[in-house]
Formats: sequence, structure tokens, C-alpha cells
Amino acid sequence: MDIKAMAKEAESYIVERRRYYHAHPELSKQEKETRDSIRRDLAALGITDIRDFHSCYGLIADIHGGKPGKTVALRTDIDALPVQEETGLPFASCQAGVMHACGHDAHIAILLGAAKILMQVREELCGTVRLIVQPDEETVSGSRLMIDEGALEGVDAIYGNHVWGDLAAPYLDFSSGKRMAYAGLFDIDVEGVSAHGSAPHRGADAITAAAAIIMNLQQYVSRVNDPLNPLVLTVGTINGGTRCNVIPNRVHMDGTLRSFTKERHEEVMRRIIEHTAEALGVKAALRYEHVVDPLLNTDEHLVHLAQQAVTKLYGSESLGHLPMMMGSEDFANYMSLVPGVFGFVGSGNPAKGCCYTNHHEKYDVDEDILQRGAGVMAQFAVDYLSE
Repeated sequence: MDIKAMAKEAESYIVERRRYYHAHPELSKQEKETRDSIRRDLAALGITDIRDFHSCYGLIADIHGGKPGKTVALRTDIDALPVQEETGLPFASCQAGVMHACGHDAHIAILLGAAKILMQVREELCGTVRLIVQPDEETVSGSRLMIDEGALEGVDAIYGNHVWGDLAAPYLDFSSGKRMAYAGLFDIDVEGVSAHGSAPHRGADAITAAAAIIMNLQQYVSRVNDPLNPLVLTVGTINGGTRCNVIPNRVHMDGTLRSFTKERHEEVMRRIIEHTAEALGVKAALRYEHVVDPLLNTDEHLVHLAQQAVTKLYGSESLGHLPMMMGSEDFANYMSLVPGVFGFVGSGNPAKGCCYTNHHEKYDVDEDILQRGAGVMAQFAVDYLSE
């Protein structure tokens, strides 16, 4: 079973599918055509056990091996971003203002390549490979919808990966430990009392109170949080006021919090917000949502299997390392329910113009890494089921 050779043979197919999906991006919650096209691609590979989901534009497909055994899941995300592409590629986005700037087109192609390889060795597989095609990753909601509709039923382990512009091609990184952060979303409403701008003492200024709340929340980061625990708190929007000479009575703000723990954040934020508001004679209310757990590669056996797959195909010199990062990935929701491993596929190559990181309007991947990603994904599935 020469998976490295099969991955190389499938390279033109993998690149062609990446380019197709890159040219036809769809935003989160709008991925119907993408999902339908992937279904057709899977059927063309000979996969017959395919199930569409009703709560979202996702699907699962099972490749049943010739022998009984466990079930391993391989996941791709499929949604694009509201970004106007500026790559100048001949297969650039056909949709104005929509682009696969995060690399999910590459993820789709890697999964299809792995599926193509696995179908060639299907009779030798000891168990089942489940392909999870997930929408809505950019809104950090798709994995929960997939889980609620049964995507993980019967799954014993799960594998995911992400192409990454800050990791040079052709490295692949399956480091253990902390990889990506927990995410919480929040919004804050401040309610004051309107007055004329020349008589602020007759009102309660919601804007100055909101400013004080923002600054005091940063005190949580620098003076309350343990400095050995990374924490980023961002207020991303603030809206309030009607005209320059009116003391505003309402302000709305929202933002996000990233950390590797999720304890205490809501409690401390609520205390700071409410007490700051009270001191300034206004009212403030916090709404907080725990969105996704931190992504942690804590299953050392699966980490070893993934690293071994890289080494087996491309040598130990292909193993790279990215430091932990404060961005989040909703793949963590799967890993909170079944053992899993998550890795990064280096896509950066300045010599080929691939010198921008994910979410940039000029982000592109070194396409040579696509068949490597597919090969490692397939090798991991084979090795896990063979145990």
C-alpha cells in the first residue's frame, strides 16, 4: 500500500478540485452549491453512503472497509469569507466580495484527495472512514450543528487539519499541547440619560461610561488575569449617540475573548461592567456566550500516529512546528466528545508568491502541499484502523 505514490498520482485531481472550489466560494450558511458539488465529487469516486444534513449545508459520507473495525472521521470545512479577492489568480473567485481567504478550498481538495486514495485501498481497510463535510466554520457554529445531527455517532477518533500561511511549505505540524484558544463572544448595553451637550450634569453619559468600561476590562487582562495564562479581550464595535450636542443615553458594544481557559471570564467581566456603570450613574448589561473550547492535542497516541504518518511518507524533516495561537477553531467541539488530533499544513512559499497569511485578500497556497496533506490524512486513517 504505497500511499505516497497514490497521493502523487492524485495530485492533478486534487489541484483541479481546489481551483474549482476557490473560484466558486460561498459564505457561511449559504454553502448549498458547495455541499452539492462535493456530494457529486464523492459519488464520482464511488462512495455511495452519503447523507445530507437538514440543519445546515453539511454532509457525512462513509467509506466502508473490507474488514470490520473502528470508525475514524476526517473533517473538512467549506465556507468562505466576505473578502474581495486581490490575488490575480486565473481561477480567482467568481463572486464579488467573497473569497476562500482562509484556505477552506484547500481543505476540501485535501479531503477529496484522501477519499480518492482510501477508495483505492477500501478492501484493505479494517473499519470505516467517515468524511465530515462541515459548513459554518467561520461563524464557529457549524460543528455543533453537525454534532447535534449525528455526525459523530459511532466515531472512535477524528482528524482535522488547516492550511496555514505562517508555516512554510512543505512542513506539517502535529504538535501536542495547546494549539488554538477558547473563544467567548459578548455584547454590552449601556443605558444612561439624555441631556443637552451643554448641560451634562442633567444626564448620564452612556458614551463616557462605555469608554470607562472598555478601559477597565483591559485592567482585567493586565492586572487580574494570571500573566502566564494568555488572554486577549477585544471590543470590536461600539455604537451610540445621535448628534454632536446630545448626551447619549444608549451605547451598544460587542467583542470577543480568547484564552486557554474558560473559567471566571464571564464572572469577572460582569463585575467590572456593572460596578463601573454604577459608579458613573448608568446601567450596563452583559450577555456572554461560550462559543468554542480551546483546541488541545492532548491524546498523545493520536499525535504520535499523525506525526508517524508524516514521517512515513515524507520523512521526519517534514515535521514543523507552529507556536500556539489565540485564534479559535470549532474543530475543538468534536474533540470535546471523541479523541482527536488537529494539525497544520504549511502553505507559505514566498518564491511562489504565497507570502500572505490566512484571511488576507491576497492569500494563496503553495499547491504542492495539497497532495501531501491528502496523503498524510489517508495514511493516518489507514494506520488508525489497522491498530
